[in-house]
Formats: sequence, C-alpha cells, structure tokens
Amino acid sequence: MKTEKSQVDLIIRDLGKFGLWLNGILGYIFLYLPIIILIIYSFNSSRFNAVWRGFTLDWYRNLFSGITDGRAQITDVMIWDALKNSLLVAIISTLIATLLGTMVALALERFEVRGRTAIESLIFLPIIIPDIAMGISLLVFFSLCFQLLESLTGIRLVLGLPTVIIGHIAFNISFVTVTVRGRIAELEPSLEEAAWDLGANEWQTLQRIILPLIAPGILSAALLAFTLSLDDFVITFFTTGVGVTTLPLYVYGMIKFSVTPAINAISTLIVLVSFLLVASSLALQKRD
Repeated sequence: MKTEKSQVDLIIRDLGKFGLWLNGILGYIFLYLPIIILIIYSFNSSRFNAVWRGFTLDWYRNLFSGITDGRAQITDVMIWDALKNSLLVAIISTLIATLLGTMVALALERFEVRGRTAIESLIFLPIIIPDIAMGISLLVFFSLCFQLLESLTGIRLVLGLPTVIIGHIAFNISFVTVTVRGRIAELEPSLEEAAWDLGANEWQTLQRIILPLIAPGILSAALLAFTLSLDDFVITFFTTGVGVTTLPLYVYGMIKFSVTPAINAISTLIVLVSFLLVASSLALQKRD
C-alpha cells in the first residue's frame, strides 16, 4: 500500500514538474516569438511585412543611405539625429542616475537614515507603477512648474531634451539604487572593520575598500540604466517637445506612414544593442 502511494506521489510530482516546464516554455514563446518574427522579416525583400518574398539586406543598407516612403521622404539625417538624441539622453541620464542612485544605496545600506521605510517606498515606486502613469505625472509636473515660473519671472519654458533627461533620471535612480544596494549587501562588514582598525577613516574606507568592491555592481547598474533610457518610449512621449525626436519616437512615427521591413531593421538593431547591454550587465553582476 505504501509502495503504491509513493508511486502515485512520484507521478504527481513528475506531472507538476512537467507542468512548470511547459508553462515556462509557453511563456518564453509568448514573449520572444514576436521578436524573432520581427527579426526574420527585417530581411524580407517585399515591401509589405505580411508577405515573404525572399532574403535581402537592402533595408539595413537603406538605414545609412536613406529611406523613401510613398508620402514622405525619411532620410538618414533624420535617423542619425534621432539616434544622437537618444544617445545624449541615455548618457546624461545614466551618469546622473548612477551617481545619485549609488549615493542613495550607500546611505540606506550603511547608515541609519530617518524615514527609511518611506524612502524605500519612494525608491520602489517608479519600478512598480505603470510607465504611462509616470509619464502623465511628469507632464503635469513640468506644466505646473513652467506656468509658475512664467507667472513669477516672465520666462517661458517648453518641453524638450532637458525634460526628457529629467524624466529618465527619475525612473533610472530606482533601478540603480536597487542594483547597487544588492551588491553592497553582499560585502563582509569585517572588511570595513579591518580598514578602520588599520587607521583608515570613513572616506578612505569608502574610496579604497567599498567602491572598488562594488564597482562591478555600479557598472552593471549603469548599463541597465542606459538600456532602459535608450529603449524608453512612453515616458519620452509625454516629456518631449516639438522638434525633439528620439529613436523609439522616430520608429513610432515611421509606423504612421508605412509599415515596411525598414521598421523591422531599426527595431532589430535596437533589440541587438539592448541585448548586448543587458547581457553585459548580468555578467558584471555575477562577477565576484
């Protein structure tokens, strides 16, 4: 009787494992199959995405020589301007967010801070709330600030790259803080105590012990922040102004004119760069 029961338990356990594996595989297929299809159709010789006519690299060549649409001429200058804006926003927001996020992580992990619970809640808030809610809240915030400034000084400001950068810093700080804080939590307190016993002050301990040990975590957080900033569309859409276009907004604008494999080619390059940055970030996190 016990043998039969144990066999039934083993069968149930095996079925449970199989169900988990099946759910995982189906989940990954659901997430990544559309991306794989997008990449495949970026090599389609047909102008229409729905019809496969053969293999070609023309759409990638057109990214550097110009893309012609039936109703609009989209040149390589527009593409590189959009890319330049995206890189500018990503680099500046990453540098500032990495600096501020690292300082916040050190303060929360190594010092007694008043209102720690409230601060931690604010740190996790940009990660939890939907991007559209944060985008709208930033738009309302900038509008109120600009109206107040204009009423007090007469200076009129408008949305542009600075507001996009501020918006990206606002959500990147949270990701940097969480990543760096996890790295700091892994450090042995005995290392800092040994430095103090040898005569080092807090600044010397931070400069020569803590920062070198958490440097891979800081670099990993910076790569993650750069990737998120480079790919962001929703928050950028609400905080950008007239005449300012980033690469994700540019791709969205192309869709309004015509859905051609040129969009797939640009999206494929974005996915490739994002994958390389995320892979680098994960590799740095695993370093001892």
